[in-house]
Amino acid sequence: MLILLPLFLQTNRLAAQEFVSARIVCGPWIQAAGETEFTVVWETTAPAVSWVEVAPNDSSHFYACERTKYYESVYGRRPVNTLHTVKITGLTKGTAYRYRIYQQALLLNEGNKRMIFGEASGNDLLEHRGYAVTTLNAARPECRFSMLNDIHGNDSLFRNLTKDILRHKNNFMIFNGDMLSQIESPQQIRNGYLKSAGESFAPFLPVYAVRGNHEYRGAASYDYMRYFPTSTGQPYYTFRDGPAFFIALDCGEDKPDSDIRYDGLSLTGRLREEQAAWLKKVVASDEFKAAPVKIVILHMPPAWKDSNWHGMKEIARLFMPILNEAGIDLMLCGHLHRYLFLEKGEAGNSFPILINANQTRVDAVVDSRRIHLSVVDAGGKILHARIINSKLTF
Repeated sequence: MLILLPLFLQTNRLAAQEFVSARIVCGPWIQAAGETEFTVVWETTAPAVSWVEVAPNDSSHFYACERTKYYESVYGRRPVNTLHTVKITGLTKGTAYRYRIYQQALLLNEGNKRMIFGEASGNDLLEHRGYAVTTLNAARPECRFSMLNDIHGNDSLFRNLTKDILRHKNNFMIFNGDMLSQIESPQQIRNGYLKSAGESFAPFLPVYAVRGNHEYRGAASYDYMRYFPTSTGQPYYTFRDGPAFFIALDCGEDKPDSDIRYDGLSLTGRLREEQAAWLKKVVASDEFKAAPVKIVILHMPPAWKDSNWHGMKEIARLFMPILNEAGIDLMLCGHLHRYLFLEKGEAGNSFPILINANQTRVDAVVDSRRIHLSVVDAGGKILHARIINSKLTF
């Protein structure tokens, strides 16, 4: 033992030097934002414990006083992860906050005997004021957002479509499915678009991600919800901003679950059945009924004469009877890789459906009277524009 001790100490000194800090490799990005909360997600180069410090977005320096700390917690313990998810609560609606992220790498883990952590590190507040994000607010007169879909890992296209997004004064962003063709590793999520989002707008604008059929595919597809946590803990959820109530639905796969491509692992038919039961409760809620404008986000549109694959037929069977009676103003879809605008009645729908192409962005401005939609290409040119009058027409 005495002979091995110097070698043990030397080995651990080398490990401590190599992993003196856990660096940020992707992010942060904002998830599950509401009027009084939001969740910060980021990824580090080494396993670490993490926390977020939050301050008002005022003229004070971040170091003017001790700021409130929020810790990542899993069942009462701080986890040691490379993917960090910290929920911030107790906030005020429609209010801007600054935040900074911190992580501290685990250098040595001997269980109850000894744990050694490295140097804590985070975004440098000597260089900038920290990230700023604003909570949602149902009382504001309008909401503004942009939507992307079917990027399929084309990071250069993603960058071109989002390069000026912060100038739009959006309240949030929507990723409406098939952002990758499959998820074989977490690195694909980073390199396909998420690292670019974190370097551009995602630390400042909440992102609402909706799973497409291609996010079901690949060895690492189970990791999708870890990167995009929601307010419900499910791939379907709701949120309210300004006059608009949003319902985000999960489309499931486009083919029957028994298809040989799914290796017997697909149960999306069951998931759609569960969502239909949940959806009935949502549209019966007072919060939904009180919203002047109601918008559905769903990757695959319902089936109609020109497109009627199994998944789309199931959406038409399970979701549309509920939505058609709920006073929906607009459904936003993707999936088809081409632009279509389905007027009321074209697909058994009592509301219009905008289907965005795979190389364009949708910009939306919503107030209590109308929804203004623009479909924009990567060069900033408006290809299509629509104004949808809500039920409260003037």
